[in-house]
This record gives sequence, C-alpha cells and structure tokens, in this order.
Amino acid sequence: MAVGLLKKALPRLGLAVPAWPGVRCMTSRLYGTAAAQTQIHQPDNSVGSDKILTEPLKHPDFFHLSELFSLKDLFDARVHLGHKIGCRHRLMEQYLFGCRLEQDILDLDQTMEHLQQALNFTAHVAYRRGIILFVSRNRQFTHLIESMARDCGEYAHCRYWQGGLLTNANVQYGKGVRLPDLIVFLSTLNNVFQQHVAVRDAAKMNIPTVGIVDSNCNPSLLTYPVPGNDDSSPAVELYCRLFRMTINRAKDKRRQMEILYGLKSQND
Repeated sequence: MAVGLLKKALPRLGLAVPAWPGVRCMTSRLYGTAAAQTQIHQPDNSVGSDKILTEPLKHPDFFHLSELFSLKDLFDARVHLGHKIGCRHRLMEQYLFGCRLEQDILDLDQTMEHLQQALNFTAHVAYRRGIILFVSRNRQFTHLIESMARDCGEYAHCRYWQGGLLTNANVQYGKGVRLPDLIVFLSTLNNVFQQHVAVRDAAKMNIPTVGIVDSNCNPSLLTYPVPGNDDSSPAVELYCRLFRMTINRAKDKRRQMEILYGLKSQND
C-alpha cells in the first residue's frame, strides 16, 4: 500500500517513479543532501564579534599605553607639586612622598601606576564604544578640555553642574536617556574646599570615574584616583594629551580589529 501511494505522489512532484529497491536509497540521498546544504549556508558571525571584545582582555597592556609617558614627563609637567600642608586631605597622605617648604610632594611612582591603570580602563571603554564625559570646573582650562574632547569624539562639561543631571536624568531629559559609561574628572573640586557634585552623583549611579586628585582632594568616591597636580597648566596639558591619544588609539584599534576579523569570516 505504501508503494502505491509513493508511485502516485512522485509523478505529481515531477519525479520519475523508481523501482522499489531504489526508492529508499534515493529518498535518503535527497534528504541527506538538503540537510548538508542547509548547514553549509549558515555562517556564524558571532565568533568574530566575540573575539573583537574578548581579545583585548587577554593582554595587560593591549593598547601599549605604557609608551605614552614616563616618570620624567610627569616631573617636567610638575605633576608632583601639591598644596600647602594646611590644605592637605587626610586620605591623601598615602600618596605623598614628603613635604618641602610646607608644600606637599606627591609620589610620582604611585602616580605612574595609577595613571597607567586609569588610561587602560579609559581605552577599554572607548574600544567598546562607550560614552566618555570629561568634567572640570577650572575656568582657565575650559577651552583646552573642550577642544580635547572634540578631537577624540567625546563630551565635556566645564560649566556649572546642575544637581540631578545624573540621578534625575529620566525626569530632566525623558525616558531612555543614556548616561555616560565613564566620567573623567580633570579636577574633582568646585573650589578649594568643596567637592564636585558629579563625583557623588556618579557614585550613586554606579558610573565608573577617573579623577586627578591633588593633595587637598578626597579620593574615596573615585573608581580610579590618580594623585597629581590638578591646577597647573603643564600638568593639565599633559593629562589632556594622554587621554586624547589613549581614546584615539583605542578607537583606531577597534576599526583594525573589525577589518581583520571581518576579512577572516569572509574567507572562512
């Protein structure tokens, strides 16, 4: 009965009616070939995208940021100069090298280590296409910081910080607004004694922060504190140059990795 139904069905499909012994062989080959072709024409593009994101995490200095600066560069930019002893914050004592003429001297060995970690984290955020916001309240460096942020395709806020820009963003800007993935504080103070409001708000919203902390600053709420001079022109120019080079290098590396693994997936 099954053979009769098969003989009636095959002519309707435009196929020749084979002899009974060969029917099973033909159908098995037909369906086996179709399954094999279906597996061949399904490329897997997730492997290349996973490698693009995971490959930088396997190397401690994937972007080669250690070659951007040296201890002599920090010394020449006067990064080691702090404030007077009377302005010292007690939580900054661990980063001090000593004191000379009643002026605190910061330990540049620790500054190099913390600055390297901060730049490395910034590079990874830029590599993953995160939003980076530079914040400062020093009016003399407003143009410099805004120009640096524009050159690397990121954002800067150097004016008065209105309360609730981060903690109340859904009400002020509407639903679905995207907050920055990293905030870089080139100065963590509004004035000599008052801390910037965004440092506290970023900690409330669990936003990672990088901050240059002088001897009169509080580093406790920052994710990556970098001990250094925050009100000297050579020092701030050095910070801006390093962050600009770091972000541009990370973005260029992302484009290179996408081209590399894109070509590999096409050849495979």
